[in-house]
Amino acid sequence: MSFMRGSMFNAVLHQCVATIIAAALAGIWLGQHGAVSVGLGGAAIVIPNAMFALKLILAARSGTASASGFLVGEFFKIIATLMLLVIAVGAYQQLHWLAFLAGMVIALKANLFVILIKA
Repeated sequence: MSFMRGSMFNAVLHQCVATIIAAALAGIWLGQHGAVSVGLGGAAIVIPNAMFALKLILAARSGTASASGFLVGEFFKIIATLMLLVIAVGAYQQLHWLAFLAGMVIALKANLFVILIKA
């Protein structure tokens, strides 16, 4: 079970680090609004994933883990992601759309990138 905990949080950590690196590069290339846009796109993916990983760990620790609990958690993760995306778009008027979408894609594909590097 400790392997499962470590790998889930490692996945979230990889997403977080990839988002931070992408935001720094966007800041150099596109300026402050680009960096914030990448950060918001990545955060909309990373935050629900972190909450879902925490839920899975707590369920496994308490012995209440089940397939239905996983599906319900995944549903709420998707809803939370969509809500954060809508909030980010509405709240940040200077949103750079391409950078925002890039932040989302980078966060989603960060773990694949880590696998490719290690191979």
